Amino acid sequence: MELWFSEYQTKNVKLSFRVTDVIYTKQSEYQYISVFDTEDFGRVLALDDTVMLTTKDEFIYHEMISHIPLLTHGNAAKVLVIGGGDGGTVREILKHPVKEINLVEIDHEVIETSKKYFPAVSCGLSDPRVKIFCEDGIEFVKKHSGYDVIIIDSTDPIGPAVGLFSSQFYKNVFEALNDDGIMVAQTETPILFGDLIKRIYTDMSATFPYTNLYSAVIPTYPGAFWTFTMGSKSINPISQEISDIPFLETKYYSRELHKSYFVLPPFVKDIISK
Repeated sequence: MELWFSEYQTKNVKLSFRVTDVIYTKQSEYQYISVFDTEDFGRVLALDDTVMLTTKDEFIYHEMISHIPLLTHGNAAKVLVIGGGDGGTVREILKHPVKEINLVEIDHEVIETSKKYFPAVSCGLSDPRVKIFCEDGIEFVKKHSGYDVIIIDSTDPIGPAVGLFSSQFYKNVFEALNDDGIMVAQTETPILFGDLIKRIYTDMSATFPYTNLYSAVIPTYPGAFWTFTMGSKSINPISQEISDIPFLETKYYSRELHKSYFVLPPFVKDIISK
């Protein structure tokens, strides 16, 4: 008998994987967590039946949400990650000479699950520079400041994550950043959620002097064509000199392509300029 997992990316679109083994399932306080192995994409972490990562392509998302803001900043010492309990973003940040990373994940079960079943993703969580806070990131950012880079590594804008996509939250992030600070958030796909991307871009632009979208292709995420929106207090990433950007050990991000990631297809430019 065949076993398949299907994620409904919209009510009319679903992505399915042939499952070779169900590894772990648990209902946490916040969401249903499942881990399973697949034929073509390796091990999968899903929350509420939504794919968070696969071992086949997770490096794309984690490299792009981390290295673009950190290399744009150029001298980040203290970084805040909201969400990202799997540890992949922390793993990538640790490739930079940062002094402190605060990881704020509301669901400690996600952290424990990743530590046990995704050791290559969660490997950085034990680094002494990493401080883990299991609490609400929306409230956390109101009470803490002094960050050079803040990364919003959130789930989709449903349930506890809704507030991470609000204009007030972006204002709170702005206040939590240093004068040359940068934030970045994952902002879904323009293929299916153009209205959401437009709203996010508008709200962030009202707060940050420089707001820029950039993109990556992530096969297992809805639409496959994914966006990130970056807000910067003082650094314009388009005019930034990139000759001093160091080479990193990466699989998707490339220094040679750094500025090209900000070049948007015409239909995406149309979405944010309407």
